[in-house]
Amino acid sequence: MTRVLNAERKGPVSGELRSAVVFVHGYGANGADLLGLADVLGEHLPDTLFVAPDAPESIPGAPFGYQWFPIPWLDGSSEEEAARGLAAAADDLNAFLDALMVDEDLLPEQVALFGFSQGTMMSLYVAPRREDPIAGIVAFSGRMLSPETLPDETRSRMPVLLVHGDQDEVVPPQSLPQAAEALQEAGFTEVFAHVMKGTGHGIAPDGLGVALAFLRDKIGF
Repeated sequence: MTRVLNAERKGPVSGELRSAVVFVHGYGANGADLLGLADVLGEHLPDTLFVAPDAPESIPGAPFGYQWFPIPWLDGSSEEEAARGLAAAADDLNAFLDALMVDEDLLPEQVALFGFSQGTMMSLYVAPRREDPIAGIVAFSGRMLSPETLPDETRSRMPVLLVHGDQDEVVPPQSLPQAAEALQEAGFTEVFAHVMKGTGHGIAPDGLGVALAFLRDKIGF
């Protein structure tokens, strides 16, 4: 049984909804952590709804922090627990996306995912395994989970923008070319990359600008 994800949202500036961006936050954060980006992006995507769900699991000792799945090297969980958590969270995020499209009368090609860190891992795992391709994935500072299973489990292919800081101390910068290689081996033909120079585990202005250009191209209509 899937868990209902609590979400905050910012409606389209124009008042006319033609597309949606779903922010998928990182470990220990919450939906509000990324929703502030809607103020910047919304000026250039006036017909876009921005939605930011909280991950399904709270983190002990962090009242406002959530996780999509346990991370063994951070919390001492087992690899089995992490795998079970990923599978459950994937079901939750899929159910959230399905409900959003029904409720807002949107087609998959009108919806993009914008992930950061663990949210990028979720986005790159979930979207290719959905039946219908979404408009695209913006993937900041994350990595590809289970790259060895991607070719066999991919059901749909969409444009992907990979963005990473070259000084990232949390998720190694080489995760970007590794993810790009995995996507290309799985038959993805639109894989773009941008390296944020001098940037750690975060979102720099140049990276956000590239992400905006990508989103305008894919859901700007």
